[in-house]
Amino acid sequence: MITLIANLKGGSGKSTVVFNLGLWLQMKGQPVVAYDLDPQQTLIDVAEVRREEGYAPPLQVYPPRDTLQEDLKYHPKNVQVLVDVGAANLDAMKVAIKSSDQIIIPVPPSQPDVWATQRFLDIVDDATNGNAPKLRAFVNRADTHRQVRESDDTEEVIKQLPGINLIPNRLFQRTVFRRSLSEGMAVFEMSKRSKATEEFNLFAEYIFPELGQ
Repeated sequence: MITLIANLKGGSGKSTVVFNLGLWLQMKGQPVVAYDLDPQQTLIDVAEVRREEGYAPPLQVYPPRDTLQEDLKYHPKNVQVLVDVGAANLDAMKVAIKSSDQIIIPVPPSQPDVWATQRFLDIVDDATNGNAPKLRAFVNRADTHRQVRESDDTEEVIKQLPGINLIPNRLFQRTVFRRSLSEGMAVFEMSKRSKATEEFNLFAEYIFPELGQ
């Protein structure tokens, strides 16, 4: 299965989600490869840190090539293919959209991120001639304070967007995500009993219910 994690606006947490999801899938016994199509190559960098630190299993991450469409389709059906891409590489984004089985859209709780999501949906519709794959969005880097309403408001907007399903499991703005990424570890490797680990497990199990406990 090819899963694209994408949005137009930078800073939505795509690379963090892909890295943690890739390691979560491997923990569940799934073969995984990832593609980092962003010029910043954050995913490639963190995978290299993980390899240098000797953590197992490593995450295999490929950079973009002119043969991207063929590369994505090359892998056997049992391999989970994760793709990280943003607006900085719009051509690769369109290729990945057309090749994907599902698209996961992280949406931070802000109006600019909602606007970017709406424009991204237009790109998906254009790239697939209206035959988009399964589209899902979730609130990423959600507010941890219950009295802050932006995350709730963002979810309500997502629910109203055409052709898209809301993932009800938010990922919250927690320091452990940044700290674990800088050390080449998944959040659940660094802190097995943290709130972030619990939240990520619920999020991943919603996307891949067949791999849940």
